[in-house]
Amino acid sequence: MEAPPVVLSSDSNQSFGEMHFAGAQLGDQRRTKRLIACAEAMRQHPGGTLPDKFKSPADLKAFYRLCHIPDVTHQAVLRPHRERTLEIIKQLRRPVLIIHDATELDYTTHESLSDLGQIGNGNHRGYICQNSLAVDPKKRESLGLVNQVLHHRVHAPKDETTAQRRERETRESRLWLQGTEGLPSRRQLVDVCDQGADTFEFLQHEYFSGRRFVIRSAYDRGIWIGHEETNSRASYVRRYARRLPSLGERTVEVTSKTISKSPKKRGKKQTHRRKAREATVRVAAAPIQVKPPSGAKTGEYKKIPIAVWVIRVWEVNPPRGQERLEWFLFTNEPIHDYEHACRVIGWYEC
Repeated sequence: MEAPPVVLSSDSNQSFGEMHFAGAQLGDQRRTKRLIACAEAMRQHPGGTLPDKFKSPADLKAFYRLCHIPDVTHQAVLRPHRERTLEIIKQLRRPVLIIHDATELDYTTHESLSDLGQIGNGNHRGYICQNSLAVDPKKRESLGLVNQVLHHRVHAPKDETTAQRRERETRESRLWLQGTEGLPSRRQLVDVCDQGADTFEFLQHEYFSGRRFVIRSAYDRGIWIGHEETNSRASYVRRYARRLPSLGERTVEVTSKTISKSPKKRGKKQTHRRKAREATVRVAAAPIQVKPPSGAKTGEYKKIPIAVWVIRVWEVNPPRGQERLEWFLFTNEPIHDYEHACRVIGWYEC
C-alpha cells in the first residue's frame, strides 16, 4: 500500500524560514525572527554573495550582527531544521537514505577568520563540512539534513603514535561516526557512503547500528567467503568478487567528473575527465565476512569479522578513452537475487 503524503500540521501557511527555523532557541525571540527573515531572503536569492541576497544594506548589517551573537551557534540554528527532517522521516513508511559526504568550505581570503584549518592542497584555509542528507529514494527528493558537522584540521604532532592518533578527538575519520549521531536505530534508514567511509571502524559501527547501509569499498580487504563461522575459505574482496558469475545487466547513470590519480612511481598526479553517460553494467553479489585489519588498530573497533554482502558492478565495454566503471559495494541488506542487488545499487546511485 502506498504511504500517505507527509503533512506536518505546523507547516500550514508558514514561510520557508518559519518551517525550518521558528523553533530556534537563540536567547531572544527577536533573534529567531531575524533568523527566519534571513533564511527567507537567502532562499529567494540562493546564488551570489551575501550582499546579493539582502535587499538593503540594513538587512545585511542585521545579518552580520546576528552572526556575532554568542548564542547564535551553528548547532542552535541547525537544531529545528534537523528535528523537522527527523519528523518527516518518522511519518514516511518506506526506506529513507541518509547520504553522508563532505565538502570543503574555502575561506582563505577571509583573513579575519582565525578558527580555520588546512584544506585542499594545504595552501588554503577553511572548514570541512560533513553533511548527512535525508533523501527519499522513490521520488529522489531531498527531505533535509539530519546532521552537519563543521570540522577544521589540526596540525598533528610529527611524533604522534598510532595509539595517540586513534584516541585523538580531532581525527578526521571520526566525521563518519559523528554524522550518524542521534539517528534512530531503525532499518527504515539506510546510511549511504562513498569510498571515504571505508574504514573498519565505521563498517563495524554500521553493522551494529540497527540501520541498513551501503558503503563503497576503497580497499581490497581480507575476507572469509560466506557467512558460516567455520570452514570458510579466506580470500580478498576484489579477487573474489571478480570471479563471481553475473546475475544480469542494467544501466546506470554516470556523472561527469575530473578524476585525479597518484602515480605508482614518483611523478605528477594524472588527471582525466570522465564524461557523463549511461553505462551498461553487469551485476554480481555474494555473502562475505570482512576481516578486521591485521596490523595495529587505527580506529576503535572489536577484532571480530563482520558479515555483509558484496555487490560488484562493472562496465563491460566502456567508451574509447574512458576508464571502466567498477564499484564494490558493502551492504547488510540481504542479496538473494538480481532484483535485491539492483535495489541496493539504486540506493548508491542516489
